[in-house]
Amino acid sequence: MTFETGFAGRDEWSYAPAVGVGPLRFGMTVDEVVEAAGALGRTKVSDCARHHAIFSPTRKVEVHRRGAPSSPPAVTAYVSEAAGLFCVAADAVHGPQIAYDGLSLVGRGLSELESDVIAYAEARDTYFRYTPEGCATPDDAGIVMRGQLVGQVLRSRPLFVTPPPRERGGFSLGRVGVATDQPGP
Repeated sequence: MTFETGFAGRDEWSYAPAVGVGPLRFGMTVDEVVEAAGALGRTKVSDCARHHAIFSPTRKVEVHRRGAPSSPPAVTAYVSEAAGLFCVAADAVHGPQIAYDGLSLVGRGLSELESDVIAYAEARDTYFRYTPEGCATPDDAGIVMRGQLVGQVLRSRPLFVTPPPRERGGFSLGRVGVATDQPGP
């Protein structure tokens, strides 16, 4: 399952559930994320809007590739004061190529990725799931596949998340990629 991006200098990272992505480890502080991401490029830290008082204050760390000043962030990391780093998003074009158990996840055509995810699940006698947007993803906690329009093609832009502990209001991802512990309508 080889994937050629056509973009020179694309880093290769791996994902380990509940551990982290590339040099980023879940639970890191903002300062630790900035230091670890420094190898990829320059960082910009900002506050995320708090729409509800129950959410812990959260910071967004955008990592831009060196030599690409006007490009979108290659990686965006979200860091909560209560739980530390809990989400990493990789840009489909500028982000590192991130693999999980040999499956390349970033910048892929969604139909091509769907075929590979199904083959991955069949080879391992495991499940896969679809997100509410219709993106196929391994049924492993922590991967939420999104689509990013690149030209006229939707490319994969995964989010890698780790839920905070239940004692701090944690959540779980269900088979269809939505929170299952949240109150219903």
